[in-house]
Amino acid sequence: MASIKMGVFGVWRGNSYIGLMLDEPEIDLVAICDKNIDSMCDDKRLESIPKFKDFDEFLTHGKENGMNAVFLANYFHQHAPFAIKAMNEGLDVFSECTAASTLKECVELVEAVEKTGRRYMLCENYPFQNATLKLEEITQSGALGSLLYAEGEYNHSDSTEGLKRLTPGKYHWRAWMPRTYYLTHSLGPVMYITKTEVRYVCARAAHSDLLYEIKDFRRNYDGSAHLLCEMSNGMTARITGCTAMASDYGRYRVCGDISGVESGGYIPGGKVRQFWFEHTKPEGRKKNTALYKPVSKDDKKAKNAGHGGGDYRVVQNIIDYLICGKEPFFDVYRAVNMSATAILGWRSCLNHGENFKVPDFRNKEEREAVRDDSLTPFPDENGNGATLLAALPFEE
Repeated sequence: MASIKMGVFGVWRGNSYIGLMLDEPEIDLVAICDKNIDSMCDDKRLESIPKFKDFDEFLTHGKENGMNAVFLANYFHQHAPFAIKAMNEGLDVFSECTAASTLKECVELVEAVEKTGRRYMLCENYPFQNATLKLEEITQSGALGSLLYAEGEYNHSDSTEGLKRLTPGKYHWRAWMPRTYYLTHSLGPVMYITKTEVRYVCARAAHSDLLYEIKDFRRNYDGSAHLLCEMSNGMTARITGCTAMASDYGRYRVCGDISGVESGGYIPGGKVRQFWFEHTKPEGRKKNTALYKPVSKDDKKAKNAGHGGGDYRVVQNIIDYLICGKEPFFDVYRAVNMSATAILGWRSCLNHGENFKVPDFRNKEEREAVRDDSLTPFPDENGNGATLLAALPFEE
C-alpha cells in the first residue's frame, strides 16, 4: 500500500500535480478540494476520489481515511493559514508557489512547523528544470570561483482577454498582486543554484501605460519590478518579480571571479553557456566558452510534465522527503525568506528604493520585530482589508 496518503487543495493549479501523483505507486490520492470542484475534474481517474468544496470537511474526511499530507495549490496569497491549520491537525504540508503573504504569516508559519514537528516543503518548480539543474551542478563544483553576482528573470504577460480569463473577479488576487510578490520563479532558482538566502533587499518598479488601460479589473498596473539583493554569501543578485516587459525570455545567470554560467536569453535550445576569461580558462581549453545540453537521468519521465520537468521533480522531492527522509532545500525557513523578500521588496518600491533587512526567521528576536506586521495589498472577497497599494502611485 502507498505510504503517502495525499490530499490536494486547489484543483485549477493542482491538476498539474494530480496526474503526476496518480502515476506514483508511493502516493495514494485520498481526497481533493476546491470551491469550484464541480467544473474541474475531467480526469476519469478522479471519478472514485472523494471531492469537497469545504476545506474543513476535506480535512475531516482525509484524517478519517488515513490522509497524512496535504498539497496546497489554492490562491497564491492564502497558503499560510491553510498550511497552519493542516499542520495543527497532524498533517505534513507541501505548499505550491509562495509560503506567506505577510510578515506576520511568515512568523506564524515557522512557529507552526516548530511547534507541531510536521514536515513542510515549498514546491517551487523552476529550480528543477534541466537547465537550472545544470547551472547548479557547475556552480556547486566550484568551477566559478568566488560567487559575485547572479540574475533571475521571469517574464509572463498576456493579452487583455487572457488577463481577464486569469482574473475571475474584481477582488481576485491577480488583480492586486504587486510586481515583486511573484518572485519564486526568479529567486528560487538563484537560491538553489548558489545555496544562499537573501539578507537585504531594495527594489524599483516601473509604471506601464498599457496595463493602466485595464485598471478597472487589474489594479496592479506596473509593468516590472527589479530587486537588488545582498545574499548570505555576500554576493549580489538581481531578481525580477513576475514582469510584463516586452522581452521574449527568462534568464538565469551566475558569475564568479573565474567563470560564469547562464541559461535562457539568446542561448538556443535550452542549453547552458559557460564563459571564462582568457587568463582563467582551464589549461588545454582553446575556446573561452562552452555550450552544454542538459540531460538528466529522469528525462523520459520528466519531459511531459509541466514547467520543463520541474513539476515531476517536485513530486519526486515529496517522495524523497516523506519516504526516504531526504530534507528538501526549500524548507520553511527558505520559503519564508523568499516571501519576506517579496513583501519588503514592494515596500522598497513604494519608498523609492529604500534598503530593507530581511528577517532571519530562525532567530526568535528577529521574528518578534515583525510578529504583528500584517500589511497587505490584497483585499478580501468583499474588497476590504488591503493596507498597501497594489501599484506605484500614478496621476494621469
